[in-house]
Amino acid sequence: MDIFLVISCIRNSFFNKFSSFLSNKVSKLRPMVGEAKLIKNRVTKPVSRDDLFHFIKSAISNEQQQTDPFYVLDLGAIRSLVETWFDNLPVVQPFYAVKCNPNPAFLKEMAALGTGFDCASLPEIETILSLGVSPDRIVFANTCKPESHIKYAAKFGVNLTTFDSNCELEKIKKWHPKCALLIRIKVPETSGATFKFGSKFGALPEEIVPLLKAAQEAKLQVVGVSFHIGSRAINFHAFEDAIGAAKTTFDTAAQLGLPKMHILDIGGGFTSGPKFTDAASAVKVALQKYFPDELADGNLKIIAEPGRFFANSPFTLTTSVIGKRERAEVKEYWISDGISGSMNFLKYDHDEVICTPLIMKNPTCKELKTWSSTVFGPTCDAADTVLKGFELPELDVNDWLVFHNMGAYTSSRGNDFNGFKTSAIPTIAYEN
Repeated sequence: MDIFLVISCIRNSFFNKFSSFLSNKVSKLRPMVGEAKLIKNRVTKPVSRDDLFHFIKSAISNEQQQTDPFYVLDLGAIRSLVETWFDNLPVVQPFYAVKCNPNPAFLKEMAALGTGFDCASLPEIETILSLGVSPDRIVFANTCKPESHIKYAAKFGVNLTTFDSNCELEKIKKWHPKCALLIRIKVPETSGATFKFGSKFGALPEEIVPLLKAAQEAKLQVVGVSFHIGSRAINFHAFEDAIGAAKTTFDTAAQLGLPKMHILDIGGGFTSGPKFTDAASAVKVALQKYFPDELADGNLKIIAEPGRFFANSPFTLTTSVIGKRERAEVKEYWISDGISGSMNFLKYDHDEVICTPLIMKNPTCKELKTWSSTVFGPTCDAADTVLKGFELPELDVNDWLVFHNMGAYTSSRGNDFNGFKTSAIPTIAYEN
């Protein structure tokens, strides 16, 4: 296995020692940003579960006293997801939503693979530009921005942003008048999404004409439309409703005498796996229905703002058991990360948690009796409960629980409550 590692941040001697240990085994470093031409010769498939656990066990065994959590980032999985995106949506350029997971190693890989970036703030733009990414690969996709952030975008050439209010137009006119604009519209909420955005974002149908006229009077250039069907959508026919609404907005702008729009931003809401192929099919059908001429002549640029699709599955979180107790035949365990940290998403997103025990004395966990178990995070918050009624073999202190698909809105939403610093959890990036 050709292994290399990227450490996001290091807080203890274990990762210093581990870095030195692996560096002696590295035969070839991955290309940095700007050398994307080499990526085509690299592994483009996710690591197998067996190889992942072998890697994790090697990491843990290298320093017996290690108990702090760490992430493993599968670079092959990122490349596989980028390939999957373009295989299914070749006409849609992905602009990765940085807020989903701004891990430096992850962003470097995405930059090297040529994706664009959806940034919502000055710090996110600054981060992406620091990777050597051209500002024309950034969409400033926040409909309400601090003036200082708008001025920063103007200074560094980030020239595409969204708006949905007169107030935003006034700020843009004052601080970045040459910026190209996407009017974000509120679309019918028919996707069954877990998280809907219509109450906060998007111009209402009756607001679209006044906003387009206001932009026209201010001599601002509205070049397209953006929308978002909601995060974790399940009904992808919603793309037909949304793209239909966008087409109506294109036509309205033409009727008002605005220059012809040429950008359609279809937002996010994508997840990897079988649901993605369903979503991609719905998008292609809707585009062909509402924009057939534009697709034929190639004069429509279509972008999207996926976050979870790219970030979720490449990350694995490894946590240690730091305490245990038994009550009424229920095994209770404390682990080194929890609800205040990487698993903050469990407060509002009750997606299935995929957790695998790693018992150092019996790594395969074969033929072990399981018990109804509760797993707590490390803080003094009683609500810091990660799992309840979860079947696990009996664990001891310094055994491990490995959590899969832990890249989307995990570390980016954690905090430092009780001094357990989510921001300090290191990441080991590797590939086959």
